[in-house]
Amino acid sequence: MAKQTTKRNTKSRSAKIKKIARRKIPGVADLVDIHVGNRLRQRRTLLGLNQQKLGESVGLTFQQVQKYERGANRIGASRLFDFSLVLGVPVEFFFEDMPSEVKDRTTTEPAVSGDNLRAELKADPSIKRETLELVRAYYQIRNPTTRQDLYRLVNNLSRGK
Repeated sequence: MAKQTTKRNTKSRSAKIKKIARRKIPGVADLVDIHVGNRLRQRRTLLGLNQQKLGESVGLTFQQVQKYERGANRIGASRLFDFSLVLGVPVEFFFEDMPSEVKDRTTTEPAVSGDNLRAELKADPSIKRETLELVRAYYQIRNPTTRQDLYRLVNNLSRGK
């Protein structure tokens, strides 16, 4: 009787597994890979590392890092773990802020194309190189009062005061 119960439990558990549709089109980067690559580039830039330095720290060439950042190549689990250690972030960082259209992998038709995602990401000022370098420079200001004054100045300038 215990065997029958185990069989039923196994069946009911397997029925809950969500089927993932593959949207891989030859020659087109997967949207998840594009997002993860963008997060890699964002963190690298924020830390002031170039692709060469990041590559050397994990045993890659800068061309390989470049392909990862574009989403042209997928980042394996062990490599993603290496990047997380070097960049000082948890592995989950690379998947944060992923658009829900990218997360939904139950349909065969992508809700967002790679070109649309790239355009969306380019429009996002928080991932632009200029923004990342500004944030890095801002936090290098050691004096908290000076940093706060700069913050107020930028806010006032943005409001046209």
